[in-house]
Amino acid sequence: MQSSNDLQQLLHSIDHKSYPAYKSLKGTYRFPAYTLSIDHVQGDPFASPSHISVQVPLKRAGFPQFCLKSALIRVTLSDYLTRQFAAQVARFSFRAKGSGKSGLISVSQCGPEVLARTACQIDNDPQNGLITARFFVGFPANGRSINAKELEKILFDFLPVCVEKTFYYRNLNAAEVKQTIDLCEDQDTIRKEMEKRKLVAFVADGAILPRESGVSSRPMKNAKAFTSPESLRVTVELPHKGTITGMGIPEGITLIVGGGYHGKSTLLNALDMGVYNHVAGDGREYVLTDATALKLRSEDGRFIKDVDISMFINDLPNGKDTRCFSTEDASGSTSQAAGIIEGMESGSCVFLLDEDTSATNFMVRDAFMQRLIAPDKEPITPFLERACDLYAQAGISTVLVAGSSGAFFHIADTVIQMDSYVPVDITEKAKALCNEFPIPETSVRPFAMPESHRIMTTDPKAVGKKRDYRTGAVRGEESLKVKLQGKDGFSLGKQTVDLRYIEQLIDCEQTASLGLLLKYAVEKLADSKKTLPEIVQFIETQLEEKGLYAFMEGKYISGGYAIPRVQEIYSCFNRYRRA
Repeated sequence: MQSSNDLQQLLHSIDHKSYPAYKSLKGTYRFPAYTLSIDHVQGDPFASPSHISVQVPLKRAGFPQFCLKSALIRVTLSDYLTRQFAAQVARFSFRAKGSGKSGLISVSQCGPEVLARTACQIDNDPQNGLITARFFVGFPANGRSINAKELEKILFDFLPVCVEKTFYYRNLNAAEVKQTIDLCEDQDTIRKEMEKRKLVAFVADGAILPRESGVSSRPMKNAKAFTSPESLRVTVELPHKGTITGMGIPEGITLIVGGGYHGKSTLLNALDMGVYNHVAGDGREYVLTDATALKLRSEDGRFIKDVDISMFINDLPNGKDTRCFSTEDASGSTSQAAGIIEGMESGSCVFLLDEDTSATNFMVRDAFMQRLIAPDKEPITPFLERACDLYAQAGISTVLVAGSSGAFFHIADTVIQMDSYVPVDITEKAKALCNEFPIPETSVRPFAMPESHRIMTTDPKAVGKKRDYRTGAVRGEESLKVKLQGKDGFSLGKQTVDLRYIEQLIDCEQTASLGLLLKYAVEKLADSKKTLPEIVQFIETQLEEKGLYAFMEGKYISGGYAIPRVQEIYSCFNRYRRA
C-alpha cells in the first residue's frame, strides 16, 4: 500500500499527459484518517466515471455498540451514512472543472426505502472492522489531456471533508443517529409481533399513505392520516416509541373494496412497499407487510418457460401440456397463473392483487358465464376457486382489491371497505349479504402443489464470439455484457430482460444486481441440470454468506448495487427469454 504523498507525486508526474495515463493511479493509498482505493479508471473524460472507495476503521469512526449490534442495524446505519455522504458530496460535485464528466462526484441516491447497498457497507469485526464507502468520480481533463491539479483538489481538499463529516460519529447528529437505529428496532419488533399474531400486515394509526403524485414517493401534503377500524385495531409495545396502535390484517383472504378514488389502491400500494423498512418522515414508517409478500398482475406478452400452471389452466384446445407450459407470448391469464406458481417457488407467504391489473377471466367466472359456457369447454380454473386452497394447503394468504365482482365476498375472511381513505371493517355485513346472493357450486380439480421443471440452459446465439482483430479468427466465447436500462430492465448479451411489471422492484441499483446475478447464473450455472429453484437457492445462499462479492469474479466491488429480494430474483430469471 502506498501513501497519500505517493499519490500526490504520481498526480504531478502525469499532469497534462494523455488521458490514459490516469490508469497508473489504480491502487490503494493510506491517508491519515482513512484508506483510499482507486479501483477502476475511466477510459476518457466522457466515459462512465472512475470507481473509488474509502475505508474507515470502525475503531477510529467511534460508533457506539448499539449502532452495530446486528446485521439489520448495520444495514440501517449504512443507509443513513450513504444519505449523509451524498449530501456532503453534492456540495463539491463539479467544483473541479474540465471537459466531459470532469469533476463529477456521485454517490447512490436513496429513496424512502432502506436497502442493503454496496455504496456503504459495515464489517463488524471487533478488531479490524471497517466502514467501506464506494462512489464515482469524473477524473478531470482539458480536452483529453489530464488536469491533475483539479483531481488533486477533489482527492485532497474535497474528499477529506466529506469523509470526516460523514463517517466519524463525533461529527454526526447523535440524536438523529439514535432515532434512526431506534426506528429500525421498532420496525423489527412489529415484524416479529406480526408473525406471533399471525398477521400479514400492519398499518399504524396516523400513517400517511397517499403519495404526492404517481411519479413521486414523497408523502402527500395535508393528506388524511390513517385510522384503523376498531375491530381490526391491534396494540404493540415498541422498545423505543412505546405503545403504538394500528390495523392488523390477519392471515387468510382479505378483500379491500370501496368506490373509485376512495383509497383502495393507495392502501394496496402501501402494503406493496411494506416489504421494506422506510425512513422517518416518509409517512409509512410503521406500515409493514410480510417480507415475502409478492404483488401479482397479468402481463400480456411475457415469456414463460416450463412452468406447471395446471393448478389454474388445463385441457387447452391446442393440446399444450400445462404441467410444463412454455410460450413466447403469454396471454393475461397464463401470465398471471405463471406468476402465482413462480411466487410459490420463491417462498412467498402473501399474494397482493388488484382486480384492475388482473386478467378478468383468470380471476372469476360469474353465474351467467358458467351457465352459458359448459365447464368442459373452459380450461381456466379461476383464482376465486383456488384462493382458499392456497391458504389452507399452501399457507399463502391473499390481499385482493376488488371493485366489480361480488363473488369474492364468499371466500373472504376479512372485508375492508375504504370510504374516503378511511378503512371500515364490513366483514359481518358482507357475509350476511352473501346469503342473499349465493353463487353456484362448481367442481374443480383437486389442489396439488406445482412441480418445477425448468432447467436453465444457454443459447449459443445469445453469446458473442471473441475474434482476433487482425485475422478475424474466432478465439472463443465473449463474456456476456450487462447494459442497464434504468429500473425497468437490462440487456444481457443480445437479450433484453423486461422488468417493467415487477412492481416491488423500486431502485435501479436492485436492477443492476439482478443483471449481475443473471449473468453469473447463465455463464456459471446454466446447463448444470439444476432446476431454476435450485439455482436461485444457491445464489441466495451465496448472497447471505458473501454478498455480491461472490458474483464479481474476483474483481473489486463497485458502488451502484442494492441487494434484491429472492422474489425479484425469481421474477427476473423467469423473464430471461434465452434461459
